[in-house]
Amino acid sequence: MNRLAPQPLQHFYRTAALPCPYLEGRMERKVLTEISGPAAAALYNGLSRAGFRRSHHLAYRPACTGCNACIPVRVAVGTFIASRNLRRLARFSEELAAAEEPAVASGEQFRLFSRYQRSRHAESDMATMTFGDYRAMVEDSPIETRLVTLRDPAGRLYAACLADRLDDGFSAVYSFFDPDEARRSLGTVLVLRLVERALVLGLPYVYLGYWIAGSRKMAYKARFRPLEALGPGGWTAIEPPLPGCEADVSAMKADAAD
Repeated sequence: MNRLAPQPLQHFYRTAALPCPYLEGRMERKVLTEISGPAAAALYNGLSRAGFRRSHHLAYRPACTGCNACIPVRVAVGTFIASRNLRRLARFSEELAAAEEPAVASGEQFRLFSRYQRSRHAESDMATMTFGDYRAMVEDSPIETRLVTLRDPAGRLYAACLADRLDDGFSAVYSFFDPDEARRSLGTVLVLRLVERALVLGLPYVYLGYWIAGSRKMAYKARFRPLEALGPGGWTAIEPPLPGCEADVSAMKADAAD
């Protein structure tokens, strides 16, 4: 009689409480687990569908006492329709070629990453990262990970997104771009390119991490419709207006009126 080999237990840990980086006056705690071994990809695929994110070889999700503001969201690729505003952004940067590159750190990437951090997140710990820290962020991955880049015809790097390949799509881990090109909304353009790539490969989703009501940094995610959110009943479509995204919703309405 065949017997199934016993599977090792997956251990989960809860971090200590630290100040929340998104909502002032609140404390943040996370549940995390290690992604390792021959079953790392299968483990992370399941964890992603359960709302977990990845950092290095760890998967985590918020577990804050009395707060559920962080909502996992993903783009439904097959039914995604780009708004007029998104199409305009894509045309504005159409000379920038998108490509998938190996997740290997370079000085060129690090210089752009450092400029972005100093401009956008000067008070964060990431603004003080060394090249070694950056290299670990890019290369320390137990699963299939790529860099999606945007370059001009001369080969100059304008933007990059570290993205994990899942069995049902892509997970955008971290994006950065030239802070002098803010008018291009290159972070949004990178997501568009991920959606396009997923469509070509027949993958149904692009995971965008967490959306938080009232966080301006998260408002751009409301542009990608239909957007699905993970709640007690599983993944379900959500429609604007989303709380805290009034300005972005106004832009959507303007798109619809044109």
